[in-house]
Amino acid sequence: MALYEHVFLARQDMSAQQVDALVEQYKGVLEAHGGKVGRVENLGLKSLTYRIKKNRKAHYALMDIDAPAAAVHEMERQMRINEDVLRYMTIAVEAHEEGPSAMMQKRDRDDRPRRDGDDRGPRRDFGDRGPRAPREGGFERRPREDRA
Repeated sequence: MALYEHVFLARQDMSAQQVDALVEQYKGVLEAHGGKVGRVENLGLKSLTYRIKKNRKAHYALMDIDAPAAAVHEMERQMRINEDVLRYMTIAVEAHEEGPSAMMQKRDRDDRPRRDGDDRGPRRDFGDRGPRAPREGGFERRPREDRA
């Protein structure tokens, strides 16, 4: 049997219990066709980048699947019919990841690069260079009080 990661988006007006029921429904379809579902993660309600079928948010769910291709095709066929499922994607993988998915890992504030550019090393000191020289051949600005 092949290994897959499957993610689907459910409508925003569904409750978390209804999303869990959808996961159980598709889990049953896979098991009826000889497959197994490993890790299941409900990633919660998240904002979408763009509207999908008039929804601005969606419930995300991730499933690790060990099933034959026919079982996955049947699950996807049923997802196409279901109006509560906005999008889905199934990817064949070599091995399932251990631990929480990348979406569930909480990044520590210290892990992110700093905005002030501190990761580039110490700042250079240019000292006092004096006033900027006027541009050559260009338009010279007049002081504000001289403008009419």
